[in-house]
Amino acid sequence: MIDYPRYDRDGWRRWVPSWRLVSGLCIAFFGCLVGAAGLAYAMVSVPVIDESATAQNNVYYWADNTQMVATGGDRNRQSVDLSQIPKAMRNAVISQENKTFYSDSGIDPKGIARAVFNMAKGGETQGGSTITQQYVKNAMLNDQSQTISRKVKEIFVSIKVGAEEPKDKILEGYLNSAYYGRGAYGIQAAARAYFNVDAVDLNPGQCAFLSAMLKGATYYDPAGSVSIDPVGATPKANQKRALTQMQDTLDKMVEYGHLSQTERAKYTELPTTQHPQSNAKLGGQIGYLVRLAKSSVLKSGKVSEQQLEKGGYSIYTTFDKKKVDEMEKAVQKVYKEKIDPKKRPETDTHVQFGGASIDTKTGAIKAIYGGEDATKHFTNNADVTGAQVGSTFKPFVLAAAMKWGVRDPDLGPVQAQDERTIVSPKSLYSGKNKLKINNYDGSIWENEDGEQWRQENDGQDNVGDPPDYKIDLREAMRESVNSAYVQLGMDVGLDKVKEAAVDAGLLEDSLTGSSFPSFSLGISDPSAIRMAGAYATFADSGKQREPYSVTKVTSKDGTIYTHKVEEKQAFTAKVADNVTDVLKTVVEDGTGSNAQLPGREVAGKTGTTDGNKSAWFVGYTPQLSTAISMYRYPDDETIKNRTFLEMYGTGGEKKIHGASFPSTIWQDYMSDAVKGLKVEGFPEPEPIGEVVNDTPSPTPTPTPSASASETEEASPSPTPSPSDTQNSPSPPAPSNTCGVFEWGCEESNGGNGNGGNGPGGSEGSGSPSPTSSETGTEGDTNGNSRGNTIWGANG
Repeated sequence: MIDYPRYDRDGWRRWVPSWRLVSGLCIAFFGCLVGAAGLAYAMVSVPVIDESATAQNNVYYWADNTQMVATGGDRNRQSVDLSQIPKAMRNAVISQENKTFYSDSGIDPKGIARAVFNMAKGGETQGGSTITQQYVKNAMLNDQSQTISRKVKEIFVSIKVGAEEPKDKILEGYLNSAYYGRGAYGIQAAARAYFNVDAVDLNPGQCAFLSAMLKGATYYDPAGSVSIDPVGATPKANQKRALTQMQDTLDKMVEYGHLSQTERAKYTELPTTQHPQSNAKLGGQIGYLVRLAKSSVLKSGKVSEQQLEKGGYSIYTTFDKKKVDEMEKAVQKVYKEKIDPKKRPETDTHVQFGGASIDTKTGAIKAIYGGEDATKHFTNNADVTGAQVGSTFKPFVLAAAMKWGVRDPDLGPVQAQDERTIVSPKSLYSGKNKLKINNYDGSIWENEDGEQWRQENDGQDNVGDPPDYKIDLREAMRESVNSAYVQLGMDVGLDKVKEAAVDAGLLEDSLTGSSFPSFSLGISDPSAIRMAGAYATFADSGKQREPYSVTKVTSKDGTIYTHKVEEKQAFTAKVADNVTDVLKTVVEDGTGSNAQLPGREVAGKTGTTDGNKSAWFVGYTPQLSTAISMYRYPDDETIKNRTFLEMYGTGGEKKIHGASFPSTIWQDYMSDAVKGLKVEGFPEPEPIGEVVNDTPSPTPTPTPSASASETEEASPSPTPSPSDTQNSPSPPAPSNTCGVFEWGCEESNGGNGNGGNGPGGSEGSGSPSPTSSETGTEGDTNGNSRGNTIWGANG
């Protein structure tokens, strides 16, 4: 009988429990805990790993909710006995993940406490820190909820497994159930996926490599995962990360006595891996579409890669089947009619196209062209490829000039808005070929070695009338005049040009070399998806929306994810509509005339890079924005130091321009894609800015010059890339500078006249190259090295 309140005490003492009561309650409490723990222990069972191997399909749907493909149900997993798993693989995992595996109880109390604490705070749980816990977690794939109850269950199962199962069986189960990336569950499937060998034949270096994959293949697979993380998961970044992890594992194996130093010394480089294999059901464009949608789901953070691999999800995409088929048809038509590798093996091999089409009002990706076949060509050419965009970048220079304006040459480089002058498209700049480029304050631009920059135009042509070759920015855009837009970019400030491009929707990490004159000419390499999305910002009067490919994801538990369209006003309607108005003239009467759609208004821009290594056309109607790229790049991964190849002579053309095959594909696709859409016009732009440089210039002594070209296609001869030739730079002459806007001015060293106020970009002139420390870039999804960052642009 409990004596409380105490019968034999008076006052407050009646409420003070006796030591017998306290000790009795404590014993009862702990007895209940032990009983509950014992009951929980008795109720859980040791998992059977084969039961977790069952998987369901993920079903992907077109935009009209009809089924696109069901895939993912056939999990790539094969179990093997421990005797078929090399000791090196066992030791690699133990050395890296759980060196006390054979002596511990199977759980890590500190790790458990940390995970429970994080969950109690509402944060992310942390994975089990012992091999036993990871094995149990893999076996409990049917319940991956981030809850305390699931974690408690996992703890009791781990304790039971550690107590009842032999350590070798646990290790075997873990290695046969772990996910190594590339859809491979278990060491046998992983050995085949990466090296095309059986697990028993893996060497210590390969074993250490595969142990690194257990940390998350997205960031360790040498093939890269740029569709998920275009910056952090490039092939180059992943290869570096995987090699570091592999070397660390091998060092630990030596430290713990599992590997001799002599054997360790054999494995100093990453082992050669085969390219990821594609499911046959994902042939043609379907594989690219599924991969893009999958990356969107993973980036949402609502589903993990392992959960998605297990399947059971319905993924509703934005892809319009009719438009996807129309884009593929347009590309294949050019391939069939113009590209002939047998007839022209030196120029027509390795030709690739990429494309993306986006709804200007929502950001929904309606169609892409990723390559000839996702089962043959792994890289999605609509995504990150490394191909520079050339003169399709010039609209961002114009947008920056109309948003922020050019700087006052009498003030410092950082200027407030009221110190700048907003630029009108009627502003005048020099179209002179080999224009010596100024800083915004009129001084001559020089690089670190004192080399000056002479900006060439495509075909070495002057554009405009001598002596100063003044042309307005509309004409300069229409004829894709490099010298004018390079100088404009320097007058505005390349930091503002970069900011305008990011505001429009390009990823900042894709914009390289922004401290060099050529930045304004498109030396950066945004994807076709991002270029189409950025131009869509202009199409919808400055409203920017992120491109997206998935509208919602559902499972048996209901809706997991729903996309919400978010928009921001990147530019005022006045700025965006004036950019569109200028780009309309490119299509109406300029380098983009091949892209005209009878009866509809079109705005767009051609782009061709220095060295003729890539060509683009990006254009839009009021409802649809589409980007088409073309380049040559070998798929063969055995070729060391692969790089983009020149396209002189490709398709029987003397030189490939954005106005040739890319605009042809664009026009063929868009002619079909806009059928049935209401005919709409672009808004009439409001007048903007001031006419800059509308002042008389001194008239120098006339000198012979090339005649002005009418279009960017008038290129009489190939233009060498900056890496091929170097002009001798003039010696620095800081005391001799041309005055601002004095285009007829000649320096004492005999330089050409300058236009505007700042440095430009290379077109194939012997322009100084950026230093590697300032323009170093990662490889792309093919392991591409972008090589020389300043190809420049030709129109």
